[in-house]
Amino acid sequence: MTNKNNNVHQGFTFSKHVPEEISNFDRVFDVFRDLLIHTSGDLEEAFEWLDMLDREYNIFDDEYTREDFEEDLKKRGYIKAEDPEDGNSGTGEGKNVLTAKLEAALREYALDQIFGKLQKSGVGNHRTRKTGIGDERDGEHRNFQYGDDLSAVNMTESLKNAQINNGISDLRMTEDDLIVEETKHKAQMSTVLMIDISHSMILYGEDRITPAKKVAMALVELIKRKYPKDSIDIIVFGNEAWPIKIKDLPYLQVGPYHTNTVAGLELAMDILRRKRNTNKQIFMITDGKPSCLKLPNGEYYMNSVGLDERIVSECLHKAAQARKLKIPITTFMIAQDPYLRKFVEIFTAQNKGKAFLTGLSGLGQMIFEDYEKNRIKRI
Repeated sequence: MTNKNNNVHQGFTFSKHVPEEISNFDRVFDVFRDLLIHTSGDLEEAFEWLDMLDREYNIFDDEYTREDFEEDLKKRGYIKAEDPEDGNSGTGEGKNVLTAKLEAALREYALDQIFGKLQKSGVGNHRTRKTGIGDERDGEHRNFQYGDDLSAVNMTESLKNAQINNGISDLRMTEDDLIVEETKHKAQMSTVLMIDISHSMILYGEDRITPAKKVAMALVELIKRKYPKDSIDIIVFGNEAWPIKIKDLPYLQVGPYHTNTVAGLELAMDILRRKRNTNKQIFMITDGKPSCLKLPNGEYYMNSVGLDERIVSECLHKAAQARKLKIPITTFMIAQDPYLRKFVEIFTAQNKGKAFLTGLSGLGQMIFEDYEKNRIKRI
């Protein structure tokens, strides 16, 4: 319905819905962005998938060809010829690679897919439950106290008090008439997102790394838009753990790794120790049990059978250590095995954090909601 007449005497007039026109480029670009995320930023492979989809669903025609689409990508600054000096981590093989503009477009696409169309707001921060001298109006009022900032005085309520207390004929305002509007402090949040890139993230016929990658890109974009004062660091963990840059997220792939959860937690806590924010947290996305440790001599201790007592003990130790540092850990476990559920319960109890035993479909929404809830400022 595009037109409706609200005149009560004439009734309602309905007209045929005319769908919003979308350009040929935008129509194909939506599909292509999803393919790029699935292929970890490999342009050649993404184009191969696009060609296969075209043969099945006739994406291109004589009016708009595959060559036209590729040329539009270049004209709009989304792809460019590979330059070895750029250090781009794409796999263009001397042909074309993704630009920073396309990397940003992939993050925006992930945000829209997972969190919906969010409008960019002004400088946003996490509200806390602590009232007092803050910087966001709370709507609650109280009497003025010595030491209160005069900018917090609500003049309308104060004048009303003065009229009641002294009358209109002898209008004067004293300290007893002043009313202060409560404010809430805004807290900055420092978050480390840990992503499991062990080999099991693509085993058993299920692609788990792509949804995790999309969630990471969406969360980064959400924080940049809605909470620009917050910080987020991304680390990946397999046999070891290492940080990755935001621009590297589209190219993230799993490796032939075990799961060294301890190394990931150590790196995450090390990053957060250097943050000055009061509020700190770790989000961990993993699909399996911890199965690897790096020993003091540099060798790896690995055991993929069941839950290894030595490895579990080290994980619980790190969880308790994070608790002492007031760093809650929220675990998003993409697994349903009863013994893994038990491990997550014990791990969460040690940290006094939270755990979500989840599939892949609701992962992004749960992370977003949990991020929004973690607003209590610890002093």
